[in-house]
Amino acid sequence: MKRQILLFTLVLLTGVSYSQKKKEIKKLGIKSITSTETTGTKIIIDSKTVYDKKGQIVEEINYNKEGVLKSITKYKYDGDGDVIEELEYETTSILKEKRLIKYNALKEKTEELALNAAGKQLKKQTYTYDTKGLKVEKKTYDAVNKLVSTKKYLYSYK
Repeated sequence: MKRQILLFTLVLLTGVSYSQKKKEIKKLGIKSITSTETTGTKIIIDSKTVYDKKGQIVEEINYNKEGVLKSITKYKYDGDGDVIEELEYETTSILKEKRLIKYNALKEKTEELALNAAGKQLKKQTYTYDTKGLKVEKKTYDAVNKLVSTKKYLYSYK
């Protein structure tokens, strides 16, 4: 009976965790949320999200279907609460990719630079916005800064 209650609680918390907002995370003092999947009698950890005191995600840990560590992503923020750096690890210590994010004075993301473990560019994305603050263009560049694609966003109004 205890096991069934525990299982029900875990399932309930898993569903609730994805719907939590940063404000609620902070208000409730949530430090982490762990998502599990149960198949028969086997319970496997799917992911774990760790938060700081401000309710910001500082670490996301993902596991494969067997429950083996797949990746860890760590986040750093500026004073305004915008993500400025993401570090993605294959295991607990092997850096796979580093992403650096830049913003303009209006706090709109203007650039995301992806680097490999050696610090060499893998790709870069730049973003352009209109006077209303709507994203109108995303350009993607390859490792040698050659333009690979341009995505345009067109808005229709009532």
